[in-house]
Amino acid sequence: MAQTKPATPTACPALLQYQFPRLQDDSPQNLCQYAGKVLLVVNTASYCGYTRQYEGLEALYARYGKDGLVVLGFPSNDFGKQEPGNSKEIADFCFNTYGVKFPMFAKTVVSGPGKNAFYGALTQATGATPQWNFHKYLIDRSGKVLGHYPSDVEPQSPKLVAAIEQALR
Repeated sequence: MAQTKPATPTACPALLQYQFPRLQDDSPQNLCQYAGKVLLVVNTASYCGYTRQYEGLEALYARYGKDGLVVLGFPSNDFGKQEPGNSKEIADFCFNTYGVKFPMFAKTVVSGPGKNAFYGALTQATGATPQWNFHKYLIDRSGKVLGHYPSDVEPQSPKLVAAIEQALR
């Protein structure tokens, strides 16, 4: 029987060299585990006019996950105090209301003083800081930020879907 060489692990790009607690249990998660994937990074909130976007984000993850797309959710209480809950409350809401299965991280700061370093790097790469909940950043397989999409760009918008499909090629 022929032996196959183990796959070479994908090097972790500088943009992904951060660690955050997982929403469900606070266990530390290194973003390097997503190296080689196309990432859609989104700051989320449970009580926002855009909260229904969870459904579209989960649909993107279900549709393109097998091709290498991973949606990463970062709950934030930065805008309008629309994410007041603790990790268990947020996790329960996301799963029970919208069936969210994509990776979610513990509540964090994505804008202004105290912004987490990953969001600082995303802002530096694009020149765009989230102005509200459900701002999206698209990152290619090599860790390069391809673009950002404000809150009013729906997950199923032709513009965003086309950019995701291009990144997955």
